[in-house]
Amino acid sequence: MDFNLSNLPTRSKSEEEHVKVLILGSGPAGLSAALYVARASLNPVVLSGIEIGGQISLTYSIENYPGFPDGIGGMELYELFQKQAERFGARIEIDIADEVDLSDRPFRVKTQNGKLYLAESLIISTGASAITLNVPGEKEFTGKGVSYCGTCDGWFFKGKDVVVVGGGDSALEEGIFLTRFANSVTIVHRRDQLRAGPILQERARNNPKIDFVWNKIVTEVTGNGSVQSVQLRDTITGEESEQDTNGLFVFIGHKPNTQLFEGQLDMDELGYLIVDQKMRTNVAGVFAAGEVADPHFRQVITSAGMGAAAAMEAGHFLDEIVGYNR
Repeated sequence: MDFNLSNLPTRSKSEEEHVKVLILGSGPAGLSAALYVARASLNPVVLSGIEIGGQISLTYSIENYPGFPDGIGGMELYELFQKQAERFGARIEIDIADEVDLSDRPFRVKTQNGKLYLAESLIISTGASAITLNVPGEKEFTGKGVSYCGTCDGWFFKGKDVVVVGGGDSALEEGIFLTRFANSVTIVHRRDQLRAGPILQERARNNPKIDFVWNKIVTEVTGNGSVQSVQLRDTITGEESEQDTNGLFVFIGHKPNTQLFEGQLDMDELGYLIVDQKMRTNVAGVFAAGEVADPHFRQVITSAGMGAAAAMEAGHFLDEIVGYNR
């Protein structure tokens, strides 16, 4: 990233803020970190990011987070996280980190709203974003029948037929949710076996509104003003076919939101930030937590745990290296 702070315009005091801990992202990792940092009296500031609450805010129901035996809505869980963090003094700003300079401390983070934060410690919890199919018509029909969030857009497909692409937990969770509205849900998977957990597979297979199309990939999205069909290709025979549909929901994985840190922080071949057991990146004072550094588990509980660990290590860093007197 070509970012030279000397090129930034001179800013008034009101446009700059010096903080002990700046947290990027407001998902489970970010807000758990905020809670722990706030309880340590370090007055964290959280930049909400593109998706306030992260991916959980887009999830209809979460059934595997401890303490909620009957499940809990994603947005409801986010609001509880936020309320608890704010109770101890965390401040959440609806803003997005736009430019970052980690070459020296305090780290400099410029936001989309034009504010410049000077942070003694930084916790990155920017999460991951949905991977697209990258096929003709997908981009053109995004918002016109193509979606990456069933809980966001399911209501618009009441009484209609939709296609879901994917074979993991997200695809089945969202597919099952879409049956609340859609007349039918066809799950298209490139293989002949699902990757989702056994319970989700059983629910999907037993749902009368759900059908499966195996060994197929979507090669094109077509329509007139809105989605009307998708073109499919058999992954074994190469045979082409067409599937009529009013909507296409894509759940084939996520990519970490790490573009902002390219050339500054170490990443793996997939772009995930590399951290040690203490959530430390290769830059002292910079920590990462949640799906931005976790290509394996990708669960609310593991992200929250990583956020708590990053927060505690940020506190140790400020105590031992910077020498803050609380």
